[in-house]
Amino acid sequence: MSAPTPAPTRPSPALRFSARDLLNTAVFAVIFIVVVYAIGMLGVVSPVVWLAAVPLQVVAGGIVVMLFFTRVRHAGMVALFATVVALFYLISGNTPLSSLAIVGLGLAAEVLLRAGGYRSKWAAIWAYTVFALSFFTPLLPLLTDRQAYFASLSWTEMGTEYVQAADALLSPEVIGSLAAAIAVAGFLGALLGSALLRKHFVRAGLA
Repeated sequence: MSAPTPAPTRPSPALRFSARDLLNTAVFAVIFIVVVYAIGMLGVVSPVVWLAAVPLQVVAGGIVVMLFFTRVRHAGMVALFATVVALFYLISGNTPLSSLAIVGLGLAAEVLLRAGGYRSKWAAIWAYTVFALSFFTPLLPLLTDRQAYFASLSWTEMGTEYVQAADALLSPEVIGSLAAAIAVAGFLGALLGSALLRKHFVRAGLA
């Protein structure tokens, strides 16, 4: 007769990170960034492919983040994860506004997980759904200063023809549709992640 599986340890509300907590956060942040950027590289083909790839990034990122949630052992780990991602985006050319929004969404996700005692599958699903809105944050400057947005180095490196095509494509209607698609993809990505990682969720007490 096999021994019973020990009950999972409930995460502490204290902001005291162990080396293991910091390592898990850093590793999953790097995996998330690599997965998202690998899919995002499809966008070099055309602006249409770039937009189409965003929901795929959201869904794939959901699997990584949902697995990370099973490793959360202390309050603040999700906020730290979001901060690492935001800093990378800032270094890679995103605006401070975008990075601040990512941190804010990370804090919101942290609050949702905390409300579920860090042991609620549905709290984790909704937490990622909220954090997934970070995929829209790079477009925020487009809403405030369209000309400066397309004049940034990350766009000019793509070439004049690409920039002109993107400018014509990103109408207010398309931007709104993309925001809605990201929200839906975030929810679906969280559901897919929880389904694929069911064993990990059971072990972490999130099932």
